[in-house]
Amino acid sequence: MKYRFVLLSTLLLSGCQSTGDAQNTDIAPKAPPVAAQKTSKTSAETATKRDVTASTIPTVLSPQKQDDVWQRISMQLSLPVPNNASVRRYRNWYLKYPNHIATVAERATPFLHLIVEKVEARNMPLELALLPIVESSFDQFAYSHGRAAGLWQFVPATGRRFGLEQNWWYDGRRDVVQSTDAALDYLEYLHGMFDGNWLHALAAYNSGEGRVSRAIRRNEQRGKPTDFWHLDLPKETSSYVPKLIALGDVLRHKDKYGLNVPAIPNQPALTMVDPGMQMDLALAANYAGLSVSELQSLNPAYNHWATSPSGPTHLLLPTNNVARFNTELTKNDNQGLRVERYAVKSGDSLSVIAAEYNTTVKVLKRANQLRSSRIHIGQRLMIPVSLKDESQYTLSAPQRLAALQAAERDGYKRTHTVRRGDSFWTIARRYEVDYHQLAKWNGMSPRDTLSIGQELVVWDNEANAQRVRTITYRIRQGDSLSSIAHHYNVSVSDLVKWNQLRQNAYIQPGQQLTLHIDVSRSSGS
Repeated sequence: MKYRFVLLSTLLLSGCQSTGDAQNTDIAPKAPPVAAQKTSKTSAETATKRDVTASTIPTVLSPQKQDDVWQRISMQLSLPVPNNASVRRYRNWYLKYPNHIATVAERATPFLHLIVEKVEARNMPLELALLPIVESSFDQFAYSHGRAAGLWQFVPATGRRFGLEQNWWYDGRRDVVQSTDAALDYLEYLHGMFDGNWLHALAAYNSGEGRVSRAIRRNEQRGKPTDFWHLDLPKETSSYVPKLIALGDVLRHKDKYGLNVPAIPNQPALTMVDPGMQMDLALAANYAGLSVSELQSLNPAYNHWATSPSGPTHLLLPTNNVARFNTELTKNDNQGLRVERYAVKSGDSLSVIAAEYNTTVKVLKRANQLRSSRIHIGQRLMIPVSLKDESQYTLSAPQRLAALQAAERDGYKRTHTVRRGDSFWTIARRYEVDYHQLAKWNGMSPRDTLSIGQELVVWDNEANAQRVRTITYRIRQGDSLSSIAHHYNVSVSDLVKWNQLRQNAYIQPGQQLTLHIDVSRSSGS
């Protein structure tokens, strides 16, 4: 830089002298021709040196023009990184477990660019784009013990507060686009509420604005500092903010720390399409040239085999597959669902038919323009049906639960049918297991409501398993399913399931039933 400044000063001085010569031709003698040529050569050399110097200055690309989206984030991180024990502890943790970052990077690849663009558009700190790592490790199907779901871990009430619909077909908390918008709306609201303090806003996102507000007031009353680091907050929240700050610091200085972070292309990976109608996910996957599980992984908000009949109906697709999807949809006359005709039989109801076809009464009423739920024998119904068997929708809510419950664990696997008055706490006490673990085995939170007749998987320990005995019972005159169930302290639904009976099955003397009884609790043998 100094060298360039001297050159520039010399040129300016030379320019001044030349101007002076032109104005005083009768005083200053003209330079001889040879001298003039030398001056011209020197100017040319100087210009060449200037061009060479300019060409050696590296061009600094803007964050948006980086090849790697992690670099785009790193260049815009803005939250201060204090040198305290909490930040150091989590920085060391990330460096000790680099496989965690690698796993997160793989999960984040489809979604991170989309999230970064939304954060930038609002001029918010880029640390917020890293929040799904802290919240859910970028697991789009994550569900916590506190009933929080999705990348941004919204609990049901807060999700609804910020416009995330939740019903049988669709859970907006797992919709990557909708939940990202809702999370940033919530964070903007908290930022304003806490007078522009991002650390307070982040703490409130984790534990609620009321709790953080009360902690601030307590410190004010006691004459203590009210910055985040001095607040008395739950352990989880006290760890939450330094965990995010440490993560940003590790990513910003990954070369210094020798951390290998798998690159994510800094370009859009997904495009949203909206056919404007309910679509079978298997059919949509066929149109787009994807497997059903690939489509479901990009659109985790849809709980079952199709998008929501009342909306939303949008889908995130890999950008390169959008043209094919649109072409195939048009080629197939915009068909979104396969429909079957069904003749109503004796004993049918809309709820029975809906359960059989894995749909809802509301869908059946809409498809058949029914004002009420009344149907009659012989009536013809149009029923939207899935293109594939339910088991093929591997990432639907029922199939994820089935996979969870099929996992091998230590102990004896049994099924408990929920009865009136049951709760996770009472059921866990009966089987001598932890109620948090019981909820987890069933893909639920301990705070979730149980319904009568719901079946829960219970993994007994070895000692409890030895109490369970399988017997064969021969039906006697006057027996009924309810009397047998009461005698052996089991449920009628268990008897029906164990023996593959219909719910209102007729039983007769001499017929044999299989029972799995808890010998420590049963009143018979």
